[in-house]
Order: sequence, then C-alpha cells, then structure tokens
Amino acid sequence: MARSPFALLSGLLVLTALAAPAAARESLGVFDGWGAFRDEAGPRCYAIALPRTARESDEQQAFASIATWPQRNLRGQIHFRLSRATRPGSPLSLQIGGERFALTGGGVNAWGADRRTDAAIAAALRSANRMSVSAIDSRGRRFSDSYALAGVASAMDAATVACARRR
Repeated sequence: MARSPFALLSGLLVLTALAAPAAARESLGVFDGWGAFRDEAGPRCYAIALPRTARESDEQQAFASIATWPQRNLRGQIHFRLSRATRPGSPLSLQIGGERFALTGGGVNAWGADRRTDAAIAAALRSANRMSVSAIDSRGRRFSDSYALAGVASAMDAATVACARRR
C-alpha cells in the first residue's frame, strides 16, 4: 500500500518522538519524503525517512537514516531499521540505482560496513531516485524495504550543516 505524504510526515514525527525527548530535538525541515533533525543529546543530526510501502507481514516500522555525530567524529553514518528481523548470518544488501553495497548488522539493524562504504552510499544517494535494502528474514523469506530518494540530498545537507555549527 502506498503512503500518502501526510502519513509519511506523521510517521517521521512518530519516529523522532521515539528517538529523543521532545525538548532535546529540533526539526530542521521536511524535504519531500525525508526529514532532518538535530538532537541535542549527543549531539547528533540526521536525515530520516520511512519506506515507500508497508506490508501486513512487517514486524515493525522500518526507517533509513544518515547521521552526523560531531563528538564521535562520525559524518554520514548510514543506518537502516529493517521491517523484519533477519536470519543470523544472512547477507544484507543495499541497491541504489545501479550500485549494490554489502551491509553489516543483524536482527533488525543494518549499517554500512565502514566509513568508506558510508561515504560511497551517501554519494550514491545524491544521484539516484530509489534505494532498496534486501535480506532474508528469520523465517527464511526474502524481503526488501524500498525508499524514494526525493529530498534526501537536502535533508542530508541540512543535518550536516546543523551539526557543523555545533562543533
């Protein structure tokens, strides 16, 4: 089922409400399907989006985020919360346009394997219109969480600039 823009925005607000106390989080804007936020605890800044569709078989709300953590010297850290728990040891794959990336993680979380992979993923996000994370769930079924990328570059830039001011 397709998400309406209102449902997507509502979902983003719910996700951020779960991520930090309201007083500690600042909205930097919504850019098409992506939101950007600054969280004073840490501090950290991030771009975040929900997948394009939800399925009855989803175990939880998935999301994709790209975060900057100045005090940890991390910029552009890629994180996916998957819609289903993965089978232990199964491969995690990210497709962005014509590029494919191996991810690391387990359970319901996936990340870029290292900083170099995060940087390559962040660059690929800027030139594609869709991405999809694929894995095998705990029951042995292949699944994918797909995201529209309209607005991702602006959301990433807003998050990066917001945390650059905090150094």
